Amino acid sequence: MGARTSGREAALQMLFALETSGDPADRVIAGFWRETPGDPEGRDYADSVVRGVAGELSDVDEAIRKASTNWRLERMARVDRNVLRLGAWELLRSHAVPRAVILDEAVELAKRFGSEDSSAFVNGVLDRVAANLGRIDKDR
Repeated sequence: MGARTSGREAALQMLFALETSGDPADRVIAGFWRETPGDPEGRDYADSVVRGVAGELSDVDEAIRKASTNWRLERMARVDRNVLRLGAWELLRSHAVPRAVILDEAVELAKRFGSEDSSAFVNGVLDRVAANLGRIDKDR
């Protein structure tokens, strides 16, 4: 598993804990790494994603709301919502990472941690987020 892939997995778990606990991002991050050593190579990326999502939550959620016209954010499954937050933040801020990679990684997280329908849902919403942001891969 690559560093960013393991970082995204850790970030998803921390975003879930962040939403559940309501604690500040730095407290959730410290507690997560204390309990789960994880992949040291992915740690910096995971921490930056969690801090980024937490710091820009209203912008991230707005991007998701615009892309998911038939689903209210509050009604989405918690795992799906946090996979979407992770992917939307990456689409907003990680311009060096290709759109296809962000979507593929999010779909894999949804398959691993979500329900049977999560991967298709996440793929559809993030594809619209990317389109709304003008994130089109050159080879598409």
